[in-house]
Amino acid sequence: MKTPPIFNPLSKINLGKSIVEALLESEPQPLGDVESTPGAGIYAIYYSGPFQLYEPLSQLNRPLARFPIYVGKAIPKGGRKGKDLDASLDSTALSKRLIEHKKTIEAVKSLELKDFTYRALVVDDIWISLGETLVIQKFNPLWNQVVDGFGNHDPGGGRYKGKRPSWDELHPGRSWAERCQPPKHTLAEITATVNAYMASLKG
Repeated sequence: MKTPPIFNPLSKINLGKSIVEALLESEPQPLGDVESTPGAGIYAIYYSGPFQLYEPLSQLNRPLARFPIYVGKAIPKGGRKGKDLDASLDSTALSKRLIEHKKTIEAVKSLELKDFTYRALVVDDIWISLGETLVIQKFNPLWNQVVDGFGNHDPGGGRYKGKRPSWDELHPGRSWAERCQPPKHTLAEITATVNAYMASLKG
């Protein structure tokens, strides 16, 4: 008889899973209501609106947010450099990142802010990256894995020779993205990829 593995609740992966569970058990909040608050950590954004391509995903998120369209992290500056063990407590990185996403959605015409909710969890900075990775692995969110560019910033300084992100080709409106070069994939190709992703979703 093969000896079963010994469960270690304090292993890195199991501690990471506890972070994921804590995030998913939190109450979803309207993205439009996000304000500056202390903390750094991880978050998940959910969509439940009428954009036709996203209808299968929207159905999964009505009435309760269940399947994120995007997952991200916000690491405190001190945490990046390993200078402060309590960096997560002295930062507004999490709410700042969510406010950036709020403004991105407000800039486009094909999406409405009222159709987005989010879950966020303030996490000790040493666990933030692991927590984000595990949530992405669990859900394979559309805007992380299929339609790239939602979390991008304006490159600035005249650096617009790069290709426009697929996200901005599908959801035009960010002024800096319009200055970039045509994307790697056509709108028709992006749409086909989104349709294939939606067909793979399971409730």
